[in-house]
Amino acid sequence: MNHVVLVGRLSSDPQQRSLVSGSDGAWSVPVAFFDPPSELGFVAGQEVVVVGSVRRRFFRSANGTQSRTEVVATDVVSASAKRKVQRVLRREAERLGAMAGGEVRSG
Repeated sequence: MNHVVLVGRLSSDPQQRSLVSGSDGAWSVPVAFFDPPSELGFVAGQEVVVVGSVRRRFFRSANGTQSRTEVVATDVVSASAKRKVQRVLRREAERLGAMAGGEVRSG
């Protein structure tokens, strides 16, 4: 299984970029959020909760082939939005329980 939950502060404001692959939404922190909402509303220094998976992406540059390890986010929420955080974490726990063939109980 490849699942990650991160809690941390943004080191810079989110930036939308076009990647060579044609995908949009890479942030300046090592988190990629594809098809993000049009208005993210996050700022540098804000604490966020990120749920997603880890991937290693290869790309060509002037110096040859390079790679970057990043988190591909499925959800990004403000850590101060406690109900949203609980909802996102509950959904992820249910997903993990289903993949493991187990039952997840939320309390």
